[in-house]
Amino acid sequence: MPDKVVTAAVLVIGNEILSGRTRDTNLAWLAGELTKLGIRLTEARVVADTQGAIVAAVRDLKEKYDYIFTTGGIGPTHDDITAEAVAMAFEVPLVRHPEAVRRLEANYATPADLNEARLRMANVPDGAALIDNPISKAPGFRIGNVHVMAGVPAIMQAMFDGLRSELVGGRKMLARTIDVDLAEGVMAAELAAIQRAAPEVEIGSYPRMRQGRPSAAIVLRSVDGAALVGAVDAVLAMMRELGGAPRDDGSATA
Repeated sequence: MPDKVVTAAVLVIGNEILSGRTRDTNLAWLAGELTKLGIRLTEARVVADTQGAIVAAVRDLKEKYDYIFTTGGIGPTHDDITAEAVAMAFEVPLVRHPEAVRRLEANYATPADLNEARLRMANVPDGAALIDNPISKAPGFRIGNVHVMAGVPAIMQAMFDGLRSELVGGRKMLARTIDVDLAEGVMAAELAAIQRAAPEVEIGSYPRMRQGRPSAAIVLRSVDGAALVGAVDAVLAMMRELGGAPRDDGSATA
């Protein structure tokens, strides 16, 4: 495992997400799976089914991060334009992949069922490698560091599971969560001081209400185990000094 931080971005594509008609669950699932692999999800974007938006996002993200994962827009309908847009982003032609055609042919009962609309799902950027789809057979594809997957959660997850062995992560993120019966504002200055003293640890504060009283969950994350323990100890001591009764989950996983 490389002793480095490996980064990723997720690009969610679809008007149905932006309109609110469909609730995206792919991002949360991918974030969790990437974290397990030691890949840090650093950015996520949601764009409409428009060529310019997809091209611009892919061009920008592929230069910034080690891995890019897109979801949505690779079906048979007129608004499924992700493959074409990714080809434009890489400045290569869109081609009909023979193996993708073979997989689609095997999936339909008769040649007539595999109409031109469905054959569009065999179009990929020239030079792309296919991503297996064990559920509905229409493949995704990978070109460069960009992995293009379906928007349907079950299919996307199956595609990602097939990719898992190819992804190389870095140092895994460790995390600890501390719940305390103190309001955020009571701890704000002290938390800021601890964060300044431990810049290699991400410290997040999340307010809650318990039985009508304010409380907070403090989440600390780092790839450096020793730094994480030091910051946790400082937070616990600070909370006790302020009269709180912190509850540490004791875990060191992301």
